[in-house]
Amino acid sequence: MGQEKNPRRVADNEAMAKARMLRTSPQKLNVVAAMIRGKKVEKALADLTFSKRRIAGDVKKCLQSAIANAENNHNLDVDALIVAEAWVGKNLTMKRGRPRARGRFGRIVKPFSELTITVRQIDAVQGEQA
Repeated sequence: MGQEKNPRRVADNEAMAKARMLRTSPQKLNVVAAMIRGKKVEKALADLTFSKRRIAGDVKKCLQSAIANAENNHNLDVDALIVAEAWVGKNLTMKRGRPRARGRFGRIVKPFSELTITVRQIDAVQGEQA
């Protein structure tokens, strides 16, 4: 009885977290995501904690969620995790405007983004090379 379990979207040694409706442009978010790609999670968390960018706090939350998913849902070792992938996508765009000179209308766009972070457990031999 019941439904079958959905197949996993990531490999057995990976875990994923997604943050949607982040109130910044994908371009600005990608700068912060590039800052943590390929790093060990401890180093990535430290970099995000001391980053001056406003959106770094939301990226840190998403990374912590991916780490928690790896630990609790997939029984992975937190000390052996790296940020395998961090990619950014577009979401909706709010259109606003402002009256300008000579009867014109100045368009203001307020974009939203989404962020997907995948963490991967690496074995000790790979970790020393990286």
